[in-house]
Amino acid sequence: MRFTLKELADAIGGTIDGDALIEVHSINTLTDAVAGQITFLSDSRFKKEMQNTAASAVILRQQDRDACPVTALIVENPYAAYAKVTNLLYPSRREEAGIHTSVVVGEGCEIATDVWIGPHSYVGKNVRIAPGCQIGPGCLIEDNVQIGANTVLLGNVTVMHDCNLGEGVLIHPGAVIGSDGFGQANDKGCWIKIPQIGRVLIENDVEIGANTTIDRGSIGDTVVEEGVKLDNLVHIAHNVRVGAHTVIAAGTGIAGSTTIGRNCMIGGSVGISGHLTIADNVTLTGRTTVLQSVKEAGVYSSGTPVEPNRQWHKNYTRFKQLDEMAKRIKTLEKMLATLEEKGN
Repeated sequence: MRFTLKELADAIGGTIDGDALIEVHSINTLTDAVAGQITFLSDSRFKKEMQNTAASAVILRQQDRDACPVTALIVENPYAAYAKVTNLLYPSRREEAGIHTSVVVGEGCEIATDVWIGPHSYVGKNVRIAPGCQIGPGCLIEDNVQIGANTVLLGNVTVMHDCNLGEGVLIHPGAVIGSDGFGQANDKGCWIKIPQIGRVLIENDVEIGANTTIDRGSIGDTVVEEGVKLDNLVHIAHNVRVGAHTVIAAGTGIAGSTTIGRNCMIGGSVGISGHLTIADNVTLTGRTTVLQSVKEAGVYSSGTPVEPNRQWHKNYTRFKQLDEMAKRIKTLEKMLATLEEKGN
């Protein structure tokens, strides 16, 4: 794809300072870009790298314009503008409508005429697939699933029975939607499986990363609200609700019946216990362990940053002594208070 800078500016709501008729065909970094490419500066600390750029244009803020040696596309948020420009220059590939001859389709299905379903996929009974959907090869869609318009399953995606996907959902390979929640009841030392009879409801414009798993509800539904973005290898247990426009990085696990607020940012390998509530606008940094509800917006962390092994061993030893040290300090405080009373 090729665009003039004016076309890009019109599309993303920016302004041009320089030659608006320059054409660009791709995007690259500040240091590696060449003529015909556009780049971006989202952090003023990297101005020095921009001074020698060979790009045809740079996406940046007005405050950084003076340091730019080439034509500038000026915006308020360069990183968001970079994302929009990249989507224009590299549009998603779409397959032509049609159902491959190896696909198995069950009875009572409603599949729009412009849908593409790739080789070796299985579609169960009474499935509804709305217009504009793309179902990649090797997908498993069980009975009574509903898939909204323009949703894309890239390949080897599993959507279990009775689950609903909204419009504009993007699911990466290996994801499993609607597997059983981990429900087990103990009976004299033996575990009895509890049937998981709820569903998974995925709202509009959600992205689900590769090999991410979202369990169906045990009785009610597991819900992922609109605009949520899930990285690879995220696990969402039964009856969790993830609030709109929350982002969750790879390796995070959320235990059952927890509610995550709207516009939260959850880092990689975060562990969240069950039956908790996380408020709106909460940030959990990577490796944070959450054992109680977070009731106020803000940034929260836990865990120990990396340090030399010898120092870590010393600190760990002290950590195990904290309770005893606290008792000794309390005793010393009482003794000091007694001495002060006698002194008066």
